[in-house]
Amino acid sequence: MSGTQDPGAMTQADDTLWSAIGDPTRRRMLDLLLAEGGGTATSLGRQLPVTRQAVAKHLGVLGRAGLVRSATSGREKRYQVDDEQLARAVAQLASVGSAWDARLQRIKRIAETIQRTQQEHLRQDEQHD
Repeated sequence: MSGTQDPGAMTQADDTLWSAIGDPTRRRMLDLLLAEGGGTATSLGRQLPVTRQAVAKHLGVLGRAGLVRSATSGREKRYQVDDEQLARAVAQLASVGSAWDARLQRIKRIAETIQRTQQEHLRQDEQHD
C-alpha cells in the first residue's frame, strides 16, 4: 500500500472489511481468536455478552470480509483469523493513518499562517493608533 493512496478510493471489499472491523463485538472476537489460536461460536459466546446466535452472525460478517475462516471439527465449526487478510487490514489502516497525518500537518500549517497574518495585522493596527 502506498502512503499516498486516497483513503476515499476504497473498493467494495475494503468497505466490507472496515464495516466488519468497525463493530466492537467483532473486534473483541478477533482478539479472542488471535489470543486463543481459534475457537468455536460456543467458546466465543461464553466470553462475550451476546447470544450464541449473535456470535454466529458476527462470525458470518467476519467470514464474508475474509477476516476469519472456518473448518468443521466434529459437530462444530472452528474459526481462525486469516492472517493475510488481517495483515492487509493493518496495512490499510497504516496507510489511512499516514494520509490523515499529512492532512493534519497541512491544516496546522494553514492555521499557523492565518494566525501569523492576523498577529501582523494587529501589530500594524496598533502602530497606526
